[in-house]
Amino acid sequence: MGSSTVNSADANRLPRRAFRLIVTGGGTGGHTYPALTAVRTLRTRLAAAGRALDVLWVGTADGLESRVAAAEGIEFAAVATGKIRRSKNPLKLVSPANVKDMSNVPRGVGQARRIVSGFRPDVVLATGGYVAVPVGLAAKMCRRPLVVHEQTVRLGLANRALARAATRFAVSSESTLPLLPESACRLTAVTGNPVRPEVLSGQADKAVQTLGLHGFDRRLPTVYVTGGAQGSQQINAVVRDALPWLLSQANVVHQCGAANVAALQQHAAALPGDLAGRYHLTGFVGPELPDVLALADVVISRSGAGTIAELTALGKAAVFIPLATSAGNEQAHNARHLQEAGAAVALLGEVTPESLRSAVAPLLTDPHQRIGVAERARSHGRPDAAERLVDVVLSAVLG
Repeated sequence: MGSSTVNSADANRLPRRAFRLIVTGGGTGGHTYPALTAVRTLRTRLAAAGRALDVLWVGTADGLESRVAAAEGIEFAAVATGKIRRSKNPLKLVSPANVKDMSNVPRGVGQARRIVSGFRPDVVLATGGYVAVPVGLAAKMCRRPLVVHEQTVRLGLANRALARAATRFAVSSESTLPLLPESACRLTAVTGNPVRPEVLSGQADKAVQTLGLHGFDRRLPTVYVTGGAQGSQQINAVVRDALPWLLSQANVVHQCGAANVAALQQHAAALPGDLAGRYHLTGFVGPELPDVLALADVVISRSGAGTIAELTALGKAAVFIPLATSAGNEQAHNARHLQEAGAAVALLGEVTPESLRSAVAPLLTDPHQRIGVAERARSHGRPDAAERLVDVVLSAVLG
């Protein structure tokens, strides 16, 4: 696997008409963006072999996936879906909200079955999220090949439900293999988690120009702090309180979320002039993200699957502050997995300005340690994950 084009023998085995793909998955960017990257990669691969791609994205009407599909010009169909609200208390599992949502599942399967039988895809690609379950089950009922992709180290609930229905299973980490049913293991490939190619092509000097970082001292390391698009109150608070020390050691780009800019600006106004020049506060980092990542020597962030895929593909030293409320405590598990390999630092449990300082200091003051962590992170990265996943999708069709 890993070839970048369909070879001529495989091309001849593909249908002469346009290749038909149903993609399903969403609810969060972690499920949606890998699916989008896989679709783009498959389209490019097929075009190189003189084939077109017809795509239908099946998701929830109000989910992120519906907006992403519209922006990409991908046809979209909505189905009902049921979300299971986890709880350690079995009585809470039969809450009115869960019961109502569970009643949506059979309805969603019926809707998905009509969509799958009408579109007649060559293959269905499911990337997780609750909406993937009815579509994956419908693929099985309609005898269409089903490829399931898992982004996290541990299996999500949706993908666990689909493991036995899958024709092929793709995982992002070798550590996931022991968690699969034995029957699924034989059908599984380790592909990694698809990363948008533009993330890998950033230029540090471009970030300096675009963001006007002319007060930065390029002899010092640069730290990129991010809590995701909305920002993180927890990360913002500990970074704010550690800021004078942090800026004595490094330049800082701090993406804090639009709602948090004003309060942090007020705090930054009290910084001495030389330190203030090394601090760039912004609500949101958009198209310039690849350049900011290229500039960063250390990243302080959450540890969602997409973030980890990008930072390991780039080989970045990172300090992870997991989101405590992530499904199945997935973010803590992701961060711990990399910390145990010496490929990141994880702040688990209570996070204070002091614990942040202790975690970041060795990476800022010792370039050898920083480079070692970055190299070990890169060894976990799979920049060719989208190509590998497309190989699996095509193998499900070609056998």
